Amino acid sequence: MGAWGYKALESDEGLDVVGMVRDYIEHHQELTYIPLSNIVQKMKSKGFFGETIEDVDFFYDVSAMALAELYIDYLDNGEFCGHKSIHSQKQLMADEDSLAFILNYLKDIRDEMPDQYGEREMIELWRESENWLEWSSNLAYLIQRIELDISRLQQKE
Repeated sequence: MGAWGYKALESDEGLDVVGMVRDYIEHHQELTYIPLSNIVQKMKSKGFFGETIEDVDFFYDVSAMALAELYIDYLDNGEFCGHKSIHSQKQLMADEDSLAFILNYLKDIRDEMPDQYGEREMIELWRESENWLEWSSNLAYLIQRIELDISRLQQKE
């Protein structure tokens, strides 16, 4: 686990997510609106997520947390992948299904849904870390924010 902080974006795997999303944006310059569903689908096809939610892997967990952190940074700061100026003309469009997909991963991490070996590697690694409280608080925050945004989208319907 190459991490220098408690957030998913403060890890090698989190930076892989940023790189994939930036690459997606660069290859879709014509789009003003970037659907979150397209990013989720691209991440699935590139192996950032399992075939099903039951596929448990450390990398998939970091990918879900990193995407949630990117999305929340966008909501709070208007920044996408850490660069306000580069993608200022781009807007991220969330939909309930994509947010629910991310939320399911986050809740499975929180609830320690085990892999085929009976553990959740991400939980085991962080629990042994000195940053366990910060990491688990960040996970709870991500869940809360994604749930709030799903509620916001449902109210618009």
